[in-house]
Amino acid sequence: MKKIILTLCLIGGFAFISNAFDIYDDISNAIKSGNSNVIAGYFNTTVDLTILAQEDVYSKTQAEIILKDFFSKNSPKSFSILHKGTSKEGSMYGIGSLLTNQGGSFRVYFYLKQTAGKSFIQELRFEKQ
Repeated sequence: MKKIILTLCLIGGFAFISNAFDIYDDISNAIKSGNSNVIAGYFNTTVDLTILAQEDVYSKTQAEIILKDFFSKNSPKSFSILHKGTSKEGSMYGIGSLLTNQGGSFRVYFYLKQTAGKSFIQELRFEKQ
């Protein structure tokens, strides 16, 4: 019986870890391709969005429009996650570097919060490097 419980716990732990990597990959690939629609799919009903000096809490729809505008002016050339982690409460974060075809370089931060068993982007920041 103990082996069955241990096996179930390990499977559940691996599923959580696998889900976390999928989210990092999905968000990373969406930033790399400039796909605001995929990124917005991870937004909660509101998101704290900072793009350069423009910072505010926006609705999911407003944030997607602002992000789409940013990508239209700064088309991504490459994106890589430099750091990622998880807090004790289950919140996750990622810090990456975005290079654009226009020669811009941005530090990107995203913070994901667990709500009802699903991870949502609570905060997204693009800062000039």
